[in-house]
Amino acid sequence: MLRYLVEQELAGQADRLKGFAIAVDVFGRDADFDSASDAVVRVQAGRLRDLLAQYFATEGVGEPIRITIPRGSYVPAYEAVSEVRDDPAPPGEEPLLAQQPPEHDPAAAEPDKAPASALPLATEVRVMQHLRFFWAAMILVIAMLGFVIFRILTPAPVSEQIAHTDGVSLAPTASIALSPMLEALPPVYVKTHSDSAQVAGIAAVLRTGLTGFDTIDLIAREPAGELEAEGPVNPIQFVFDVSSGVTAGSVTINLINSASGKVLVSRVLGPDDLDSAKLDDRIADLLSSTIPVSGAIYGFIERQGLGSGLVRCLILNDRYYLDPVNEKHEMAYRCFADLAERGGKSPLIYGELAALHLKAITDRLSYPPQPSAEEALALAHRAVLMGPTSPYAHRAYGFLNSRVGDMTESIRFMRKAYELNTYDLSMAAAYGYALIFAGDYMTGEPIMERAVEASSAHPNWWDYALFLAEFMIGDDARAARATEALTSTKRAHYLAARLIIASKSGNATQASALIDEITRDYPVFAADPRKVYDNANYPADLAAKLVNALRAAGLTSPS
Repeated sequence: MLRYLVEQELAGQADRLKGFAIAVDVFGRDADFDSASDAVVRVQAGRLRDLLAQYFATEGVGEPIRITIPRGSYVPAYEAVSEVRDDPAPPGEEPLLAQQPPEHDPAAAEPDKAPASALPLATEVRVMQHLRFFWAAMILVIAMLGFVIFRILTPAPVSEQIAHTDGVSLAPTASIALSPMLEALPPVYVKTHSDSAQVAGIAAVLRTGLTGFDTIDLIAREPAGELEAEGPVNPIQFVFDVSSGVTAGSVTINLINSASGKVLVSRVLGPDDLDSAKLDDRIADLLSSTIPVSGAIYGFIERQGLGSGLVRCLILNDRYYLDPVNEKHEMAYRCFADLAERGGKSPLIYGELAALHLKAITDRLSYPPQPSAEEALALAHRAVLMGPTSPYAHRAYGFLNSRVGDMTESIRFMRKAYELNTYDLSMAAAYGYALIFAGDYMTGEPIMERAVEASSAHPNWWDYALFLAEFMIGDDARAARATEALTSTKRAHYLAARLIIASKSGNATQASALIDEITRDYPVFAADPRKVYDNANYPADLAAKLVNALRAAGLTSPS
């Protein structure tokens, strides 16, 4: 617990040190943790305070810097000793700096504030000496690892990988330790340039939204004013720069790559957008188009050739879904499997492996050999265990359960994924889609509609799912509007949706043209649409209503 608290605080994530996060990350509680009925965090925090006091009163009395956990907070405080004594404290006398803050201390009562202390000059010098030794050691270690990391990050051609690998074992390899750098994700900051309440409010919403994305590392503090003065800037570091807009009452948000200064995305929020009812959706649209692997940040990383480790695997995975061919599937699978074998801890590794494993079954791909639904489920379950607050892990597990026919579990985990990150519109779409295909059209329709309406760009299947919900509810006008986005993609079920709308609206010419196109290009669907819908696991009432509407539109078949 102490290691976790200190590492989170030093990483600039002090605002995350709440009872829920500690319960999940340290003590393995799941996303349903309730502090009212489970006092594990409070009890262990009290025990930790006592142990720290005992340590610094005995063998730790000579430490130049001491750690306390102020009461009423989980954020560690660091207290410097002005002069380290050569002799331990007299028996029964606790050193002053090891004492707990008084209960009435305002700083101790506020969870987000740690008591400040001045560092005497002598202590500062001593601390700097310790830091110099530490960084010298780190430089040596980095130099030794440089060649190893270079070899790891330089991929062999797939043909060469196949020649040397007969199968994939996901058990951690004891002889090869995974460098933390290989799991490092793009760090993202939020920076403000104004003291206005509007700018501060939008920055706060941005930070809240960013916490739900697994594909980046959110840094809670603002970046230093002159990043270049601190040394080389991480080439995959990014900043959301929030400032007052040119027009009165507007706010500008720029997404900037810190190393190059390149602006990737620029959005201006007008006074109407700043209304609380709209702001969340505006921020959700911005984050959904920039933070996932398909967004602007990873697009920039890929174009610049900067990806490595987990970032590279995620990019390979995205390449496969954009162009689902066998070779790209295998490259992505092997990349994640390599990280898993090295003991990778990111839930992204196992969640994406699970989805790729299932694709190997459904699309009859050549790798891995002899895939099974049970192994895919095991991988997805492991992702949830590793990331109990990871929306991506929960979505993967929900998706796997839907494919094996367990809709109850699928809906449960899709709902958790959505609740863990309501700012990722893809989570909303996945949950809404799952509800619709479970036959719960009334619940799924508003969630699906929000995803479609809030997103400035999204896949066609979002619009199709919304069409199905509106069609079953009986709102023909909204169903027709949902099909407007399906004209650019030629698929049998999209054409069928447009045919149903053309028939209902009395557009006989368009209906006739669509019937001819379906019959010519998709004869199997035209011959028996009900069989196609059943094979795709459509709910029985939805499949029946679609088939009846197609028959009414003139798409007849012997069946």
